[in-house]
Amino acid sequence: MSGRLVHIGSAVVDYVYRIDALPAPGAEKTASSFAQVAGGGFNMMVAASRTGMKVVFGGQLGSGPNGDFLRAAFANEGIETLTPPSPLMDSGNCVAMISSDAERTFVSWPGAESVLSLDMMAPVSVAQGDWVFTSGYTLSYPASRDALTDWIEALPADIPFVFDPTPVISDIPRPILSRVLARTTWLSCNTTEAAEIAGPGAVETVAARLLEVHCPKAAGAVIRAGAKGCHVRLADGSVQTVAGFKVTAIDTNGAGDTHIGAFVSALSRAIPPLEAARYANAAAAISVTRHGGSSAPTDHQIQTFLSSVADPSGALGRTQKANA
Repeated sequence: MSGRLVHIGSAVVDYVYRIDALPAPGAEKTASSFAQVAGGGFNMMVAASRTGMKVVFGGQLGSGPNGDFLRAAFANEGIETLTPPSPLMDSGNCVAMISSDAERTFVSWPGAESVLSLDMMAPVSVAQGDWVFTSGYTLSYPASRDALTDWIEALPADIPFVFDPTPVISDIPRPILSRVLARTTWLSCNTTEAAEIAGPGAVETVAARLLEVHCPKAAGAVIRAGAKGCHVRLADGSVQTVAGFKVTAIDTNGAGDTHIGAFVSALSRAIPPLEAARYANAAAAISVTRHGGSSAPTDHQIQTFLSSVADPSGALGRTQKANA
């Protein structure tokens, strides 16, 4: 495999509580379990790393117990941090409440990951064959969005840039979002985020607008739909809905991150986009059968899973061209 994933995003410490249901206002719940884990962008990096891609981190980790915890988690997964610890503050955290229906609710507190300048990013360089990724979280922070956008726009033209707008997309100023989308090579978002960018409509219509209006230089867009799989539209007009896999979900936290990491890893190995999407669907399906946001499977586990199931879409070899 050539190149690395250069992740310019944010990682935080997750405090994960498992509860039967969210408490009513003024009420209290006792969690059935609690865990402190690395989260945020870490989940996507783990998915890419476990499927064979070399991953390096160019964002900011804090100087404090949270930063130390994250650095240890990175080292355990073989992920190198390119930047020194922030001299300003510790890394932030996120409280995640996982209910019995496998859905999750978050409350976050930003830390060092929310402050980024071009000087801080000076140690980060890219080389031919590398892939660069960022998420909407880092672009939503007022003290990081301008520097990161300038850095993204200055990337060499031959470096693929992957963008996930994330659920905080409405917190990203539209001019910043437009600049980042204009440089995007691959966009991966869920159906809600896609509509936030391109307006409402059928998924085929929204995907077409994403590429034609908002991401004119993109090779393609992936619109994730959870258990239903994902819809892929390529720059040449090819479209395909790649169906998901039926599994019993126990924790959907990190499924989107797993999907993106596995997809990018597959693309970096020159796997065709539709096959990469099916590979990513399988990775996400496996991840939701496990507890924890960083529950991405290995390449071997994905291949074993795929060899045991039929192609759920039944149509990977019958890609259609969209109408103009």
